[in-house]
Amino acid sequence: MNHTKRLLCMALMLLAMVPAMKAEDFSAKEVVLEHIKDSHEWHVTGEGETAIVIPLPVIVNSSTGWHVFCSSQFEHHADANGLRQGPYGLAIATEGEHAGKIVEAGQPVLDLSITKTVAVMFINVAILLCCILLSARWYKNRKASDSAPGGFVGFIEMMVMYVVDEIIKPGVGKGYEKYTPYLLTCFFFIFTCNVMGLIPFPPGSGNVTGNIAVTFFLALCTFLIVQFSGNKHYWKDIFWPEVPTWLKAPIPIIPVIEFVGIFTKPFALMIRLFANMMAGHAIAVAITCIIFLVASQAVAVQLSMSALSVIMSVFMMCLECLVCFIQAMVFTMLSAVFIGLARVEPEGHE
Repeated sequence: MNHTKRLLCMALMLLAMVPAMKAEDFSAKEVVLEHIKDSHEWHVTGEGETAIVIPLPVIVNSSTGWHVFCSSQFEHHADANGLRQGPYGLAIATEGEHAGKIVEAGQPVLDLSITKTVAVMFINVAILLCCILLSARWYKNRKASDSAPGGFVGFIEMMVMYVVDEIIKPGVGKGYEKYTPYLLTCFFFIFTCNVMGLIPFPPGSGNVTGNIAVTFFLALCTFLIVQFSGNKHYWKDIFWPEVPTWLKAPIPIIPVIEFVGIFTKPFALMIRLFANMMAGHAIAVAITCIIFLVASQAVAVQLSMSALSVIMSVFMMCLECLVCFIQAMVFTMLSAVFIGLARVEPEGHE
């Protein structure tokens, strides 16, 4: 309810700004892309000279060696070539194929900077560690016969038990205990990043799980665990499955299909999480942009469309809260199923 009230307050503030804006000066595409893409600085609020921006550390390796400095040293406005000039001959490209990247003489450099996504990820990890460690501390001096915890610790226990009993145990099967730490980490990390991404101001507002590099790494971890957990039956079904011989020799039609399937499973994990979270953020911001797009229209059109935008924005935020949990659950469930399929034994074999 408090989150809904904050959204309504923000919407009213936007409505107050409408008379001073012109629709032709507003680009919904730029606003949406600005929200979902990564950057070397953390934009909080405002535009132009009145913008409130949190500068982030820049760590790059250029032709003159390694350089560490603050992103505030880059110019706020781009020059005629679309470059925000900075120190050491470096610049941030604002257009072209290298838009958003740090370049030197028009070419990208090795960039290990703490970008907005990385900064938000560190904050999310710190919050998650605090929640888990505080809950674990409660059990330190307790016995199994003691009464169940309540409040926040009880909520964390309920979430852990639900994931283990309803997702990990049925998906992995016998020997699930070995994979429980990884799968629990996946669930709570994704869930925390999703929820924090709904907060429109620091320390939230980061589109972590909407960044394909993050989802790629999570899918890669699942891929490696599945391959190293595969038993003889798993590899036999890939390279010599139980199908008619003419389908696997001399032309290995089915083995090739099965081998490609090894890579399509983690690819589906990566794209599913990335696309759903990015699309959710983009739609929510796009609906809010309706207020500015009708700024030059009649008062009746402004009020009606702005009211519709507020209602739809609140609806999308409520839906996003549900999606945060569903996407974390789906990624964990599919990872557990893939691990379980790699370890399954043929019928009658223990």
